Parts: sequence; C-alpha cells; structure tokens
Amino acid sequence: MTTTPPAAQRARDLGVPFDGTPGRWNAITDVPGVQVGYTTIVDGAPGEASVARTGVTAILPRGREGVGVPCAAGIHSLNGNGELTGRSWIEESGSLTLPIGITNSHAVGAVHAGIDEWTQAAHPELAAEWLLPVVGETWDGYLNQINARHVRPEHAIAAIESAATGPVTEGNVGGGTGMNCYGFKGGSGTASRVVVYGEREHTVGVFLQANFGSRNELRLAGRPLGRESAAPNPYEDAAWFVRDGERARVRGGSGSVIGIVITDAPLLPGQCEALARRVPLGLARTGTSGSHFSGDIFLACSTANAGAFTSSMPVTPVGDQPYESAEFVPWGRIDPFFEAVVQATEEAVANVLVAARDMVGRDGHANVALPHHEVCAAFATS
Repeated sequence: MTTTPPAAQRARDLGVPFDGTPGRWNAITDVPGVQVGYTTIVDGAPGEASVARTGVTAILPRGREGVGVPCAAGIHSLNGNGELTGRSWIEESGSLTLPIGITNSHAVGAVHAGIDEWTQAAHPELAAEWLLPVVGETWDGYLNQINARHVRPEHAIAAIESAATGPVTEGNVGGGTGMNCYGFKGGSGTASRVVVYGEREHTVGVFLQANFGSRNELRLAGRPLGRESAAPNPYEDAAWFVRDGERARVRGGSGSVIGIVITDAPLLPGQCEALARRVPLGLARTGTSGSHFSGDIFLACSTANAGAFTSSMPVTPVGDQPYESAEFVPWGRIDPFFEAVVQATEEAVANVLVAARDMVGRDGHANVALPHHEVCAAFATS
C-alpha cells in the first residue's frame, strides 16, 4: 500500500479549453462537506507471482460525521455491464446515507464489508438497523492480478479514514490505480462547476473512475487526439486477453466508468436521477459511443435538505405522525445544473488522462499515459 502522490498537472494546465466556471479546487470537494479518500495498492514487480495495481476510493457526501444523514439521490445506467451495489434501495427510497466506495470488479465484496465494518464502529446506531453500502467497480485485470484478492476490508476503512476536503489527487490513485481509458492510462479524475441561481451560488461536482473508450474515439475540446496520437496502444493492439485458454485482443472500448455527481443545490430524488442521466452527455463530448463491454453507471445526490428523506425506524408513538419538508429547484429552472454536470464530466475525463502516468503491471502488461506534448501541440501551448 502506498501513500497518495502529490497533485499532478491537469488538463487546463496544458491549454485545453473548457466551458463553465469551476469551483476553488475544480473538484467534487468544492461542494461543502464532501470528502474524498484513497487507498492505493501498488505491490510486486511485473515478473513476480503476485502483482497488485489496484485500490479503493471513498467518497463521503457529508463527510465522516454526516454519515447517516440522508441525501436525496438517483441513479442512471447507460450500459449495465457493471455493478453498483445498493442501487435497489436508492431507487426505492430516493436516498443515500452511507459512504460511496469505488474499486475493481472483483473487490466489490471486500469494500462492501469494509464500509459495513467502519460504519459499525463509527456509527453503531446505523448498523443496528440495516446497511446497504454503495460500491461501484471497473475492471483493472490488464494491469492488476484481479483474482488475487489484493483488496481487503481494511483498505476500504483506510480510504474512508483518509478522506478529506480540498484538492483531489487524480490519475493512478485509489480504485483508479490500474485502470485504462481510451487506450491510454486511465484512473481517477474530478471537476466542478459553479451555478448562479438567483442570489445564491451552488456547486456541482463530478468524480469519475474512468476505464472506458477506444483509442480512436478520444477527443478533447473537439480535437481527435486519439486518432492523431503516436503513442503505442498495447491495451488494444496486443493479444493479451485470455479467454477459454486462448489469447485474444480485447475489444476497443471495453472497461467501465463509474460517475458520482454531488451538488449542494436542493433537489428531489427524481431530479438527482435526471442529473445522473446527463453524465453520458459529458462523456460523449470526449468521444465514447458507450461500448457493450463497458459498465457505465452513474449516481447523483444532493446534500441540501438535511433532515429530509429519512427512512429509519420510527421511535415516536404510533399516533405521532410527523411530516418532512424539502426545498427544491423547480423543474423548469433546472437546466443550468444539467449543463454543469455535462461540463464537469467532460473536464473530469480530461483530468484523468492528463494526471495518469505510465504503468507496468502483471505479466509485463504496460500502458502509456496520454503524451502531454501532444496535448500542448494540439492547443498551441508550450
């Protein structure tokens, strides 16, 4: 297990232009109270028997102290070749109460157990009822020995305990450590947008674990950087994928993407679902057509209306039937928030690609990062 590396360059640093106004850190943590933490697991040299290139990402919409206070929430699946646990309860209740975990496809159970364990220790009153953690995944089996069970419950606990506000490290960290995106090295990335609403300002933050897209699809700010790149593409070009004992090439676009949208704007659960449905529009700006072999699942939640959307067991007498109330943006005025999701999603993808670094993993499998000089040349910066 390694410590989180210092912040890397971001897409704006290389001259890539984007629409909209970002928050202070241009990250999901610009939404007040949101915390992000990582456990990054890089262990074993490429030729060794056990090679780990994986990890866990923890996102806490209300921070550690706010776990158990419901957020209005909604989910959208563009393509269901993936997993996001806890989805049925979110669709039923319209609320999210626990930390969000993101990891690799075969570590969902370990992270689920870790969130359970952490919640039992930190918030025993919640564990006394029921726990349905939200854990998303993408497949890192090209660089990581995904069946070796490198991720354990304690890694999820460590990610939660390390979660903080402020700038968010991107690229080869957390659950995104071993991921690939558009045939380049992928991983974790984030961005935010500020929405002026009357006399108030709200923030929309997006976090992606990006492991999707084919090299020839990639576009940044409309430039076809994937087709123009001279960088090698072993992920798509080499016959490394083993199926029924035979080596084959992986289908371009295979992988997955998990997208988390958090805002402090007051929204209803159905409106959160509508925000989640806009994440694919931001992804499409970067070129993807949504591969059949990619699990593309998105969750959006609102941290406003604390105290509403509760689903805990009642403790008041049967005759006492209290009501809850919630403020929300009228449907007819929600478009600026849709726009913010699209803009932040597009930039988060670019930040993943710019922050990621070359990596060599299991069986000598290697992937290269998007060359910064190609980005600079495309947008005429030095």
